[in-house]
Amino acid sequence: MATTTIPAKDQLRICFAHGAYRMAERFQLRDTGIAHVEVRSAEDLARHLLGADVLVVSMMWRNEFADIARRLKLIQSISAGTDQYDRRLLRERGVRVASAAGVNAQAVAEHSMALVLALSRRLPEARDNQHAKHWRGMVGEIGMREFELAGKTLLVVGMGRIGSRLARLAKAFDMRVLATKRDPATGAEWADAVASTDRLHEMLGQADIVALTCPLTPQTQHLIDAAALAAMRPGAHLVNVARGRVVDEPALIQALQDGRLAAAALDVTWEEPLSSSSPLWAMSNVLITPHTAGETRAYEDNVIDILLENLDRLWRGAPLRNEVV
Repeated sequence: MATTTIPAKDQLRICFAHGAYRMAERFQLRDTGIAHVEVRSAEDLARHLLGADVLVVSMMWRNEFADIARRLKLIQSISAGTDQYDRRLLRERGVRVASAAGVNAQAVAEHSMALVLALSRRLPEARDNQHAKHWRGMVGEIGMREFELAGKTLLVVGMGRIGSRLARLAKAFDMRVLATKRDPATGAEWADAVASTDRLHEMLGQADIVALTCPLTPQTQHLIDAAALAAMRPGAHLVNVARGRVVDEPALIQALQDGRLAAAALDVTWEEPLSSSSPLWAMSNVLITPHTAGETRAYEDNVIDILLENLDRLWRGAPLRNEVV
């Protein structure tokens, strides 16, 4: 465990950096007496880093900031994902990093289930028909109708906090739940079967719906590539609430265009915001939400709870909650 000394509360300075979230406003309500500032752009962040002991940030972080953040002792990530931080570099600079893992697990699981339902009940099509003021008639072709979730098989790729909650929700719809996990001996409470990640392709072939809830790591980048997509059942659905680069996006587009994959619901994409030139926008069998699965009205407060706990842990010399570096 790394040891880090941070200033006392009356000398500590926190910088909150996010383009939209109201972190400072919610932090002020805690009446901690800790000095803090909030910035909305990377340019402003660069200016304020010189005086910051603690940085609360997410995608605004740039690893080159480590060269100017000479007082920085702790980065409290606003997000559960931490792939944007150069761990070796920050470790060398003596900067501790903690994620917000678990802060939005319930929200992302609920969003995932909403996407599963939206695809199965063809809600994007219904919304398009509403905009066009078109009342769809009865559908004679059975394969083009909505389907029921009961009895269908959901494969959860990544049985962590989010995946476990999603599995629990799916069981409430009487679904069969399979899962893959690095250690299949743990976390099987809500799954009918859990397999190791090296059996992914075998499990893909058993699923009507595949939900990605795993973190982005060197091992999971392009985990769902052309071969994995080919291993899925014809007509299956894919839901991605993990990270965009867990999926080989060109291969996904091709599978959707060829009809091998019936539909996809994506909360994350390779590049965010998704380029206006992406074919995904115009696909009737694709539902896109703009990386909002974890956003709720309680998000800032939940992150601040972790921040305050980690500050207390640093003052006591204890390990961080959700420690990454």
